[in-house]
Amino acid sequence: METPTRYQGPVLGLFRIVLGLLFACHGAATLFDVLGGPHGQPPSTGQWPGWWAAVIQLVGGALVLLGLGTRPAAILCSGSMAYAYFVHHQPDGLFPLENGGERAALFCWAFLLIAALGPGRWSLAELPALTAQLKRRTRREVSDRSQA
Repeated sequence: METPTRYQGPVLGLFRIVLGLLFACHGAATLFDVLGGPHGQPPSTGQWPGWWAAVIQLVGGALVLLGLGTRPAAILCSGSMAYAYFVHHQPDGLFPLENGGERAALFCWAFLLIAALGPGRWSLAELPALTAQLKRRTRREVSDRSQA
């Protein structure tokens, strides 16, 4: 069964929004001790890689959530999760179920998908085009009314 193309943009947009929100929440939890706090010992400011990873999660997740600079932000987020998987999880076992790296692997591939497909619908990056389209439509309606 093939998905109608009219659903692809909205579903991709919803996927981007949820993914960005979840990722930003991880960063906020680590940096600000909210939403259940960090998983494990909180990193000190500037500590490599923990603090920097949390900053990437918060800022990158927020950019993806909003749909601003979506592709570069998604590539950065995907790369940070690939780093987390291969440096912190993969040495403990080959498969994500063995090494506890399921979240890192899923985030990595999900952000790679967003980087490849783009933001979908409802991104702030599409606002200038929507604004221009609304202006054209309004001018056309005003013109039609004045001619009637």
